[in-house]
Amino acid sequence: MSALWTSAEAEAATGGRARRPFAATGVSIDSRSIAPGDLFVALKDARDGHDFVADALARGAAAAMVSRVPEGVAPDAPLLIVPDVLAGLTALGAAGRARARGRVIAVTGSVGKTSTKEMLRIVLGGQGTVHAAEASFNNHWGVPLTLARLPAAADFAVVEIGMNHPGEIAPLARLARPDAVMITTIAAAHLEAFGSLEGIAEEKAAICAGLAPGGLAVLPAGLGQSAILIARAEAAGARIVTFGAGAQADWRMGLVRAAPGATVAEAQTPAGTLLFKVMTPARHFAQNALGVLALVAGLGLDPALAVADLARWQPPRGRGNRVRVVLDRVDERQSFDLIDDAYNANPASMAAALAVLAESAPRDGLGRIARGRRIAVLGDMLELGPEAARLHRDLADLPALGAVDVVHCAGPLMAALWQALPEGRRGEWAEDAAALAGRVHHHVDAGDVVLVKGSKGSRVSAVAEALARLGEARAADGPTGGE
Repeated sequence: MSALWTSAEAEAATGGRARRPFAATGVSIDSRSIAPGDLFVALKDARDGHDFVADALARGAAAAMVSRVPEGVAPDAPLLIVPDVLAGLTALGAAGRARARGRVIAVTGSVGKTSTKEMLRIVLGGQGTVHAAEASFNNHWGVPLTLARLPAAADFAVVEIGMNHPGEIAPLARLARPDAVMITTIAAAHLEAFGSLEGIAEEKAAICAGLAPGGLAVLPAGLGQSAILIARAEAAGARIVTFGAGAQADWRMGLVRAAPGATVAEAQTPAGTLLFKVMTPARHFAQNALGVLALVAGLGLDPALAVADLARWQPPRGRGNRVRVVLDRVDERQSFDLIDDAYNANPASMAAALAVLAESAPRDGLGRIARGRRIAVLGDMLELGPEAARLHRDLADLPALGAVDVVHCAGPLMAALWQALPEGRRGEWAEDAAALAGRVHHHVDAGDVVLVKGSKGSRVSAVAEALARLGEARAADGPTGGE
């Protein structure tokens, strides 16, 4: 494998000093998953990465970027010494972007960033070589890391950009210098830090700050905040393409049909009608896919080829992927369906996931209970500010919730929803997700469809993991949800 960074290149990029020559084939911030040949970047987070330099080198790291020589490291160890490690990583990312020959696409939005990034990975991969961010690497270290890992010869790079507080997106957008940007939607996520949807829209629109004049901006139409997004894109000199369900959208969603294992949609585009599908029966994913296709066309690529590749996409783990948990190896009918959407949550994504559950079809005549049920296990939605309790309680008014048979809730904020539920659909409430996780065997039966959703900090993923451990998890057809 050819070198991604030589010691000379890394020195020039960061202003650091290499104690000895090295050639790194990758960049890593985690000594546990480091691959031989990686440059280990000793960031400080919950733990100081300097404490793991010796381990990283023992696992085959080509070198380590550090701000001091760690204890227990040999005097001749391959170290790149910089004044500040995070600043060094950022400089390395800037150099990675500067030498890149392909086109960079940046994605943000209140809901659907990671799913959209993965759609782009697949559809662009059919028309060139693609480098894309891992997992949800979208913050002050995730974006530089993605760019530092960018091969110079890649045809496309897909960068995910997120935020928790005002002022975070613009610097990352300027670092990425995207040729095209896409904003998925605006919703009440991180409302605590922004105070209003308009404030969230202003921050999301800052992704245009790094866009070169004449670059492409793919924006959602028909939102109360769409005008904010369009104004910021116009100020950046962008070519603007809009997508959505309304007549004003350049790419307009037509009929959408959720079928077993897929969602099939019709879009009205500037070039005519386009049919496409994603391999998950969840309507909100079709909306993100529409934006992806608009972006592909805006880059001058082949939408028909993108449609074919898009049909292979499925939700990432924890964002609406669906498995069938088989409880009896002899009789595979003794099983239930688990929709794992436990990675994140806000009111918009919670409504979308509950709509997916409402469209799911339980199976009757199995297990202890004759009738299959739709069951929701919901954890707190975090960072919603002073209106958090009301936003949780308002979930009780969602039409989709009327089709759910039992709702179990975990966390102090979800108590507001639990108290608002009719007694017949009110399941168990627990102070935390761990308590519910220990009781899942009492709450599920063969034939059920179970949705688990909540913010990552609610730790409701423990419930999804406990449910999966009740049997053998296998791929399943049917509706899913997701971020």
